[in-house]
Amino acid sequence: MFSTAHNLFQMKNALFVCSLILLVSCGQNENKENQMRRQIDSLRQNLDNTYKPGLGEFMSGIQVHHAKLWYAGINSNWKLADFEINEIIEALDDIKKYNADRAEVKSIGMIYPAIDSLNASIKKHDQEQFKAGFQILTNICNNCHRATAHEFNVIKVPETPPFSNQEFKPQ
Repeated sequence: MFSTAHNLFQMKNALFVCSLILLVSCGQNENKENQMRRQIDSLRQNLDNTYKPGLGEFMSGIQVHHAKLWYAGINSNWKLADFEINEIIEALDDIKKYNADRAEVKSIGMIYPAIDSLNASIKKHDQEQFKAGFQILTNICNNCHRATAHEFNVIKVPETPPFSNQEFKPQ
């Protein structure tokens, strides 16, 4: 009888220990889940506070590349013109990526036919086609500004180089 009582006592202890282990492990899982939840919330907050360029910053960059593109093209520096048109395309892609929430971004697509035409003139090294395409690009920029209630921001063909420390003639 002692043996049966002892076995029963051991079974109760084993059951108690198993229950205790189960409770502790459940608590640890819940604790890990809470830790992960806090970490995710912290990462979300950090992401929300991460610097993101504004639309105006991108547009200012595009304006610089627009001017440099002009001087590269009229000086037949086709490698630089190709570089500058691709910088504009890259900035437009970034606008769509980082400023997708802005209503103005919906109008950006109107610029791509003008960019395609300019790209063709650059590939052909055709300065006359380049000048005509550049004027179309400039007009499209202004049309987009009008369509998005930014008509006060008028772009034109540059009259003076944007930088005095850059050579626009091919070397």
